[in-house]
Amino acid sequence: MTSLSPGSADALLFDLGRVVLDIDFSKAIACWAGHAGCKPEAIVMRYVRDSEAYRLHEVGKISDEDYFETLRASLGIRISDAQFLEGWNAIFAGEMPNIAELLPRAARHLPLYVFSNTNRPHIDYFSKQYADVLGHFRELYLSSSIGLRKPDAEAFDHVVAAIGVPAQRIVFFDDLAENVEGARARGLTAVHVTSPLDVGDALKALGV
Repeated sequence: MTSLSPGSADALLFDLGRVVLDIDFSKAIACWAGHAGCKPEAIVMRYVRDSEAYRLHEVGKISDEDYFETLRASLGIRISDAQFLEGWNAIFAGEMPNIAELLPRAARHLPLYVFSNTNRPHIDYFSKQYADVLGHFRELYLSSSIGLRKPDAEAFDHVVAAIGVPAQRIVFFDDLAENVEGARARGLTAVHVTSPLDVGDALKALGV
């Protein structure tokens, strides 16, 4: 655990997936397989999450339609854009345990922000479905909106500048080790979230 103490932070910065919102990508696979009339295992074998098209989609450089067309080719399934979108948005599996209680308590002490790699359809979906829990954040820095994504240095620098406090006074929560390392390389204090307990433990250490 990163060393944290009361008074050591001026802002808290949260990833969304598996930190604030639970994600279950098997739901997308099952949906697509159902529409395509194939077994989910066939799609799992072909799906490459961090492809070039995926990264371009996350920074808003290609459209949803273009991204779904790359999936048709790579997955070998011929389903409609609407069917791809249905599965794409099915991955959201609710809020992470206890986060709905932790965020309002933390927000009474420090400003809360989000920094997430995500795409426009997911933003449209979670902004409506999870409006209550997202309402605790002052600002959401989303890769497809700012054109930058984690763990790139310029992405962290952009968000730190936008928040307007020194990097070392920002505590960042993320479930992916490469994003935690990227944040630390730019001077942020970062917590690797590997279980729902990690956020609560870190907030307790911060005295919030």
